[in-house]
Amino acid sequence: MNFKRVPNHIGVIPDGNRRWAESRGISRERGYENGIGPGFELYKACLDLGIKEMTFYGFTQDNTKRPPSQTRAFQKACIDAVKILSDKDASLLVVGNTDSPLFPSELLSYTKRTNFGSGKMKVNFLVNYSWWWDINKAYSMGTAPGNPRDYFLTNIASGEISRIDLVIRWGGRRRLSGFLPVQTVYSDFYIIDELWPDYKPDHLYDALRWYETQDITLGG
Repeated sequence: MNFKRVPNHIGVIPDGNRRWAESRGISRERGYENGIGPGFELYKACLDLGIKEMTFYGFTQDNTKRPPSQTRAFQKACIDAVKILSDKDASLLVVGNTDSPLFPSELLSYTKRTNFGSGKMKVNFLVNYSWWWDINKAYSMGTAPGNPRDYFLTNIASGEISRIDLVIRWGGRRRLSGFLPVQTVYSDFYIIDELWPDYKPDHLYDALRWYETQDITLGG
């Protein structure tokens, strides 16, 4: 596929795993494991297109209010996804509240960026993430001389993640659901009605064709 312009950084909200499972008469927990394969199909397609960075929504602190069986299932899906990624070409950073017992201990070492293979693409994974936890990190650091804006952007918990050009959300919902509020201030936002486990390459290609038509001014 040839595009006149591709985003440097794509944010991915892979929604609809539970609805997908229910539609097939299986337990909601099974939906999460079926969301892993599509993530790697999307990663490979973006890698081939030369996209430099991707951020995937794993699970939020609000998600952990769900029944314990579901919480365990999406925790395991995140761990399994990282195990698979370790055999790929990626530079992984996991961002989330590690002070909580709900953060998988298996992922603690990846809260510092870790290269797999050639480390060709930056991959950020939000695990046990909260938008308020993210932003509050900067306030808890106090103040420093210089430009307050620069200080804030550097000291939020997700400060190492760059501005997102395009957010793609599967599952038909029209909301950000707390997804990196600072990095998405000027993001274009594309909705796919199909549920995440039903990912198809054309979902990505349609989103990129639409993105080509957008006037990127960042407010200017």
